[in-house]
Amino acid sequence: MKVIDAIAEILKRESVEFMACYPTTPIINAVAAVGIRPIVCRQERVGAGIADGYSRIKNGKRIGVFAMQEGPGAENAFPGIATAYSDSVPLLVLPTAYPRNTAQVFHYFSTSHSYAPITKSIEQITVPDQVAEVMRRAFSLLKLGRPAPVMVEIPHDVVNEEVGDVAQQYKPVKSTCAGANARDVEEAARVLVQAKNPVIYAGQGVLYAEATPELVELAELLQAPVTTSLEGKSGFPEDHPLALGTGAGCMPRTTFEFLQKADVIFGIGTSLTRYGIVSAALPPGKVIIQATNDEKEINKHYVVDYPLLGDAKLILAQVVEAVKDPLGTKSRKGDGTVAGEIERLRGEWLNEWMPRLTSREVPINPYRVIWEFMNTVDPKEAIVTHDSGSPRN
Repeated sequence: MKVIDAIAEILKRESVEFMACYPTTPIINAVAAVGIRPIVCRQERVGAGIADGYSRIKNGKRIGVFAMQEGPGAENAFPGIATAYSDSVPLLVLPTAYPRNTAQVFHYFSTSHSYAPITKSIEQITVPDQVAEVMRRAFSLLKLGRPAPVMVEIPHDVVNEEVGDVAQQYKPVKSTCAGANARDVEEAARVLVQAKNPVIYAGQGVLYAEATPELVELAELLQAPVTTSLEGKSGFPEDHPLALGTGAGCMPRTTFEFLQKADVIFGIGTSLTRYGIVSAALPPGKVIIQATNDEKEINKHYVVDYPLLGDAKLILAQVVEAVKDPLGTKSRKGDGTVAGEIERLRGEWLNEWMPRLTSREVPINPYRVIWEFMNTVDPKEAIVTHDSGSPRN
């Protein structure tokens, strides 16, 4: 078996269904031979985007794969991979590489050097017998911890070298995750129960962990309103009475008002990155609880009073159980006060915008176009359901 065929067999064993690609690379024919569908794109950034989108809609449970040639192909793919990295998307990138005896000759584009800042790992298959080990390490990094692109380079002079039956012995990598420290969970739960105006800020980690049911249960127990980051949108049902909307550079009045008056903010599955386009700037003077699976995100832009390190679904389940005891018969579930305030604020906000939303002025008013679209399209037809069964806009 040749190296390129061994890689294809390993991808099949890892349940890869298709591979986005841009010619020329020998991996295209190899994956097709084992039943993996190649999807050829018109430009490398588009190919990276195809694989990126697939990983997202599968919540990282299936890994998108993109293959391209070295040099100009790798250069063109850079923006797509950078987007996946900044958005924490697991993505396997398989560029070909210059032959080993010329790889360091000036001034060939060095994929390993250039991509180091926007990948979780880069490894080159330099010896045929390494293929199974390299691919195993790649999939381990894709399935464990914070998601991000992983790159494996395949030099041209390696692809056709013979290798043993390493691919036939390959076993798919198993994913695993952990919950937070029990003592830390108890402290955070106590703070949430004692808070007068808690707000939950949900990020993309809720989607990847498929933790929507746990998030809804916690929000209802605490009667805590929930806002989401742009990437976490639909991690909490948009039509839930406790849904505030998205917290980004532009946000509804509901999100703005509740963040301002919050005394405790619980960030779950979010990096709490301070960046105006995609996330809301948290007002100063708040007690912050942050739950994330990446220790580098804690205390990054905000002082985190109660850090929780682990998987969003497991942590939410832990917090739900931890708040039940101190709440006891004082459970706020069904109180309706917070939901009523959200409904009031949203109504006032929409009434202020209604003249623009319904304006017939010429030239065309974009707000009116959006409003008419939202009132003529069946909401059920505008919603895509992903693996966990919760709506994703």
